Amino acid sequence: MLISLLINPRHRLYVTAACTAVMLFLAGCATMPTAPTASLEEAKSAIRSAEKEDASRYAIAELDEARQKLILADKAVVSEDMILAERLAQESIVTAQLAAARTEAKKAEAVNEEMSRGADALIEEMQRVGDQQ
Repeated sequence: MLISLLINPRHRLYVTAACTAVMLFLAGCATMPTAPTASLEEAKSAIRSAEKEDASRYAIAELDEARQKLILADKAVVSEDMILAERLAQESIVTAQLAAARTEAKKAEAVNEEMSRGADALIEEMQRVGDQQ
């Protein structure tokens, strides 16, 4: 029976079409992107790092944006839109890094201002002592 199926040209077309459909289906399944778990983990890590740097005090807008992008990336994974999930995870990483950098800059600025006030106070004291002599 199988041999007669393959010999008959009409049936051969059906078998070829069915095999092609199965191969295309399997190829489509094999190329479906996987969840960007590494990027999602990196985004979570970048947010935690920014939080440890005290970004919630100095760069709250950027930190909140990074968190929101991570939430959207997680939702994209649930929706099986892995390309969008990867893009949002990468954006979350960059935004969290920006929050950390802004935090460091503002902390450095505060230290510089404190040092400047200390230097000004020292200059005043030296002038006062010099005037007394």
